Amino acid sequence: MQVRAEGADVDAGGRWRGQAYPAGNGLVIIPTYNEAENLGTLVPRVLEQGPFDVLVVDDDSPDGTGAVADELARRWPGRVGVLHRPGKLGLGTAYVRGFRYALEAGYERVFEMDADFSHDPHQLAALWSALDSADVALGSRYAPGGGSRHRPLWRRAVSRIGSRYAALILGLPFRDLTGGFKGFRRRALASLELEGVRSSGYAFQIEVTQRCWRLGLRIVEVPILFEERRAGYSKMDWRIVAEALLLVWALRFGSAARREAQPWAR
Repeated sequence: MQVRAEGADVDAGGRWRGQAYPAGNGLVIIPTYNEAENLGTLVPRVLEQGPFDVLVVDDDSPDGTGAVADELARRWPGRVGVLHRPGKLGLGTAYVRGFRYALEAGYERVFEMDADFSHDPHQLAALWSALDSADVALGSRYAPGGGSRHRPLWRRAVSRIGSRYAALILGLPFRDLTGGFKGFRRRALASLELEGVRSSGYAFQIEVTQRCWRLGLRIVEVPILFEERRAGYSKMDWRIVAEALLLVWALRFGSAARREAQPWAR
C-alpha cells in the first residue's frame, strides 16, 4: 500500500519507514517535534503493552527526532512506521494524517498520545478496554481517580479552566477536553469528515471530541495520571491558547454546534 503524505507519495522506497500493519492490532499515533530525548525510550515501552503498533509523525525536527524514529522502524519492522513531513505543520494536522493512514491500513482501534512521557504507556490498556463498550475513550485527568503530578500550578490551572470553559460553551458533559491521550474505534474516525477539521494546535482535542459528541458516538472518560514531561520543552504558547478560545466560539455558533442525536447515543 502506498501512503500519500503532504505533497508526495510515500512507499518502501521513499521516506516512509515500516510495513503495512496487521488489521488486528491497535495503532498508537505519536506526533513529534524535537522529541529525540524521549522517543527512543517511549516507543519500546508502548510496544511492550500489547497489540499496539506505532506511527510516528515527525515535522522535520531539527534535533534529529526523525532519525531516531527511522532507527526504531528498522529495529521493529512491521510494528513501527514513520511519516516525515516537510516542516512544523501543527499537532492537529499530524493527527489527521495519522488517522487517515489508520483507516487506510484497516485498524479497528486507534490511539493518540504525546511523545514526552506525560502519558503513561501502561495506561493504554485501560483505553483499549474502554473501547470494548465505547466509540471514544478520553484519558481524563479530572475524572475520579485521575490527576497530574509534577506540573506547575499555573499549567494545571490553565488546563482545568480551559476544559471547564470549553465544556460550558459547547454544552459537553466531559471533565477533560484538552487532553491528548485518547482512543477511537474505527467507526468513530470514519464518521468524522477529517477534511473539515479546522484547528491545527491543541484546540484540535476539543474539536474532535465535540464532533464525536454531535454524531452521537458513545464517549467515556478513563482516569489517567498525567506527568510533567521528562525532557525537552513544552510547545504551549499564547497563540495555542488563543486558537482554543476562538475555536470554541466558532464551534458554538457555527453549523457544527448542534449535536445530532442517534438512537444509540448515551
